[in-house]
Amino acid sequence: MKRKVSGYDYGECEICNTPMQEKLIKQDFWIRGELVVVEDVPAGVCPQCGEKVVKAEVGQWIAKLIENSERIAKAPRISVPAIKFGI
Repeated sequence: MKRKVSGYDYGECEICNTPMQEKLIKQDFWIRGELVVVEDVPAGVCPQCGEKVVKAEVGQWIAKLIENSERIAKAPRISVPAIKFGI
């Protein structure tokens, strides 16, 4: 079930002063060498430069989610391409 946006006012982007728009984003974290993706995170996103911010309570909830190793172990797995940087 997809979460709905709340209508929270994220204000203006601190980088380019453009009004932020609320969107549901995917946020990735590296935890003990493993990529973990948290989906449907409500965030303010700048439509001009792409800067993203979350409310403090959302950040605290994410911290609880990624501390739960049992939940991470039971989560569905995704496959992502991995390429090496080379010139």
